[in-house]
Amino acid sequence: MPQHTYHLLDVFTTEPFGGNPLAVFPQADEIDPALMQKLANELNLSETVFILPPQDAAHTYRLRIFTPGMELPMAGHPTIGTGSLLAHLGMVPLDTDPVAMTVEEGVGSIPLTLYPGDPVRVAMRQPLPTFGDIITDREHTAALLSLTADDLADELPIQTVSTGVPFVYVPLRTLDAAQRIQFREDIWQQSPIFNGKHIYTFTLETSQPDATVHSRMFAPAMKISEDPATGAACGPLGAYLVTYGLAQDGIIHNEQGVEMGRPSRIDIHISRDGDAITHVEISGSSVYMGMGTLYLP
Repeated sequence: MPQHTYHLLDVFTTEPFGGNPLAVFPQADEIDPALMQKLANELNLSETVFILPPQDAAHTYRLRIFTPGMELPMAGHPTIGTGSLLAHLGMVPLDTDPVAMTVEEGVGSIPLTLYPGDPVRVAMRQPLPTFGDIITDREHTAALLSLTADDLADELPIQTVSTGVPFVYVPLRTLDAAQRIQFREDIWQQSPIFNGKHIYTFTLETSQPDATVHSRMFAPAMKISEDPATGAACGPLGAYLVTYGLAQDGIIHNEQGVEMGRPSRIDIHISRDGDAITHVEISGSSVYMGMGTLYLP
């Protein structure tokens, strides 16, 4: 009977049971893509990664990333966690100097840097951001979150931004508003504006004094009711904050997952040349939690 070994990590945290759980299958070249989707649904984590040989010999590995409901072209916490696992298993030798490598994902090549330490820190460069539609229906947006229009930051746009996976960014006035969110999936399903889209809320009021921004993410289309750490959304978040003058170029510290009891810390690095964003990078650490084996007919 075929056996498939997977490893479990908590990503964007330095503490067990914090951050975002992740499953990684390190030898997945014998797993059919249809089975990958079934395995992701069976494990029922926000994402599961399958490591494959690269299509380009200049790259290190190819990653396929699945939520319980779909394959993603790119994702942050799976990429960061996989980088940590590669170091943990010795699949990428790591000594005293940082190691640069490139992995392949659906959006193309993704540069990674692994920084030695306990724990290892992994940095992921993301594609440059694209800014999309602005949503003007504030009442409908507030209702989606069980809030009022007064809870939304009226001086900032509700806007889609992407570095590979698009998210709708909803700025909130206060931390209290973020904590009161009750996501209305029934409204989302019936909405001509939001159905099929991933919703990312944020406020500049934070729980931790060294954090820049506090966030929450809701993605029913991915079969994720709420996500404790969303790396693919953090690059665009940083681009949004810098573009609209809410943060300076450099390092932005994002806290997510607090309301879920899984606090996460995602560091975002944004560089600009004038008004043009030239560099988007996220980084974080992971905790290795264990391994398992699936026996399949």
